[in-house]
Amino acid sequence: MISGKTTLIAHLGFPTAAFKAPMIYNPYFEKAGIDAVVMPMGIQADTYPGFLRELFKVTNIRGALVTMPHKVTTVGLADEVSTTAQIAGAANALLKRDDGTLLADMFDGEGFVRGVLNKGRKLDGATALVVGCGGVGSAIAASLASAGVKKLGLFDANAASAAGLADRLTTHYPDLSVATGSTDPEGYEVVVNATPLGMNEGDPLPLDMDRVDPGTFVGEVVMKQAITPFLRAAQDRGCQTQVGTDMLFEQIPAYLEFFGFPTTTPDELRAVAQIRY
Repeated sequence: MISGKTTLIAHLGFPTAAFKAPMIYNPYFEKAGIDAVVMPMGIQADTYPGFLRELFKVTNIRGALVTMPHKVTTVGLADEVSTTAQIAGAANALLKRDDGTLLADMFDGEGFVRGVLNKGRKLDGATALVVGCGGVGSAIAASLASAGVKKLGLFDANAASAAGLADRLTTHYPDLSVATGSTDPEGYEVVVNATPLGMNEGDPLPLDMDRVDPGTFVGEVVMKQAITPFLRAAQDRGCQTQVGTDMLFEQIPAYLEFFGFPTTTPDELRAVAQIRY
C-alpha cells in the first residue's frame, strides 16, 4: 500500500519493459512491512542529466536504481563516487544523503561475483573473459579483479571502452594480466556475456560457443528471459551457467543496506519475487 509516508526509490532507465527489480523489491517491502516502493521511470539518454537533479528535489525520495543507458553518465552527475564505481566507470545506485548530495555506487559486479562463489566456483587465481565493457561489464570486471582473478580478457565493439577499462584495472591491480581485443573464449575458466545481445529475437551470440570448454563457467547479464540463447548454447556444451537475474538477487541485499533498509538473503528474495518473462 502506497501512502503519503511512502519512501520512493526510482528505477531509472530506458526502455522499462524488461525491468525486473520492482517485482522483487516491492513484494519484499510488503512482506517486511517496509513503507517503500521501487517505481520504474523511463528516461531517455538526452533528457537524463537534467531530469536527475530535478527528480532528487522530491522530498520523499531516498535513492535510485540506475540501469541502461544511464550507468556511465551517472558517475559524472553524482557528488561522490565510490571506488568500485570509479573503476567500473559506471554506477547503478544513487543515495540521497541528508544534506541533499548524491552518492553513486556500483553493485552489478558484486552481485555477479557473489552468485559465482555461491555456486561453488573459485575465482581466486582464475581466468575470466568479459565480453562487453559498458556499465555492467566494467563492474563485473572490477569485481572479478577484486575477487582475485589472475587474468582478464576484455572485449567491446568500441575498442576504446575495453582499453579504458584495462587501464583503470591495471592502475588499481598492477599484478593483474589484462588482454583486450578478442572474444575467443579458449583457455578461460569464466566467460561472461555483458552485452545486450540476447535482448532481441534473432540477436547473434556474443562469441563462438564451439570454442568454450565444457568446464567453463558461463554467466549472462540479460534478464529478458531466464535461459537466453547464449546460456542454452553453454548448457548444450555441458557448462555450468548463471542466469541474468542471479546477479540481481545477489546484489539486492547490498542495495538494501546502501539505502538504509533492513537487509535479507537472496533465497528470501526469490521466495517472494513475482518475476515474469
